[in-house]
Amino acid sequence: MAKIVAVHSFRGGTGKSNTTANLACLLAQKGHRVGIIDTDIQSPGIHVLFSLDPNDCPCALNDYLWGRCEISQTAYEVTPTADPASSGKLFLIPSSIRTGDIARVIHYGYDVNLLKEGCQRLIRELPLDYLFIDTHPGLNEETLLSIAIADMLLIILRPDHQDYQGTAVTVEVGRHLEVPRMSLLLNKVPACFSREALTDQVAHTYGCEVVGVLPHAEEMMTLASSGIFVVRYPDHHVSRELRTVTAMIEA
Repeated sequence: MAKIVAVHSFRGGTGKSNTTANLACLLAQKGHRVGIIDTDIQSPGIHVLFSLDPNDCPCALNDYLWGRCEISQTAYEVTPTADPASSGKLFLIPSSIRTGDIARVIHYGYDVNLLKEGCQRLIRELPLDYLFIDTHPGLNEETLLSIAIADMLLIILRPDHQDYQGTAVTVEVGRHLEVPRMSLLLNKVPACFSREALTDQVAHTYGCEVVGVLPHAEEMMTLASSGIFVVRYPDHHVSRELRTVTAMIEA
């Protein structure tokens, strides 16, 4: 049975989309069929990591949500550009970066129930083993729906007091929505921090499992979203840590 993983952060800039892309790629490397749906419709960007040119995408998630196309028409295989050696398949459902489409979402919104239906149809029609939902930061209607339909909620946070406060809200919402599994992943952690002490502190504070601690990496910064980190730097500590998180998702 396919597993839906919602990847969320309360604030922007946590590395949520990068983390989503890398975890999905690692699962595809293991032979799985994996989809990523970009529900950050107001500020889409994960397509950049897969070198997907918006001009080559006649249909985006926005078009499906407004009844212009079928959800299957918005799915683009990105395996060849992400990792040509992968034994699995990787599909991306991007949101539109057209200014008019973004403005329309902000002004008029859309029927969020179609998002739930679209996720289920993608799982059936592609067919998928895993579907990652790259959510919009903060909490809004589509984010709440994404969390509600997920089998697992992975919350990305940095060791930052603003992130800590926002994460507390997200954890409370996840519990209210009865998400089957909720986990925390610390990202961009400075080298001077004690991994063990930080893990214990965060786990105790939120009553949630901490599945990984990703250190700040200069290589990630210099890559600048121009590719998939685990493919470019397979032996890096960040990549090894992400493989541990991937194994947890598979469990």
